[in-house]
Amino acid sequence: MDEQSTGDLRRVVIVDDHGIFRAGLKSELSGRVEVIGEGHDVESAIAAVRAGRPEVVLLDVHLPGGTGGGGAEVVRACRDLPEVRFLAISVSDQAEDVVSVIRAGARGYVTKTISTADLVQAVQDVATGDAVFSPRLAGFVLDAFGTGGVEDVRDEELDRLSAREVEVMRLIARGYTYREIAGELFISIKTVETHVSKVLRKLQLSSRHELTRWAERRRIV
Repeated sequence: MDEQSTGDLRRVVIVDDHGIFRAGLKSELSGRVEVIGEGHDVESAIAAVRAGRPEVVLLDVHLPGGTGGGGAEVVRACRDLPEVRFLAISVSDQAEDVVSVIRAGARGYVTKTISTADLVQAVQDVATGDAVFSPRLAGFVLDAFGTGGVEDVRDEELDRLSAREVEVMRLIARGYTYREIAGELFISIKTVETHVSKVLRKLQLSSRHELTRWAERRRIV
């Protein structure tokens, strides 16, 4: 692909908590988009978006910082910038991650297995107002936004949780101990306890047993 002049390129901010990934993505996209800023957590992402006012933000779903809302929190914090569009790019292909960030206002969601050419095209499409999804992820969005009644209530409740809190909640519901969850997610036991406490508070539940029943009723165990 021939390189374009800088003035013809879509202006992009890259947000990911792994510096190696940001550097690699920036290199891959060199000459195809203009990377005007980067972020590594919720706070730096919001600052970069507000400072640069990019056309598209390539946004990881799982980000540290903020109130624990990850990429969705960044999108919500920038809703007053209608000219900025968000394209989630993540290793996760879990339905709750996809639905959470789309509900927050992102225009698309692709996985990190996407080719460079397809990602460039996705940036172009999102910049012009189209929605873009990796093939198997589109079904999650159709399921979530094409249903009514109970399903809508379920999504609203899940939206209170960060992506990491949903991961912890699912493992709790499967019967994992705090120690097992810590090992599974590579976090400390104290962090697991903090996540569980937040989940119970947000969902207005009093015990992990109630949480398990809550998850089972919604078939998200």
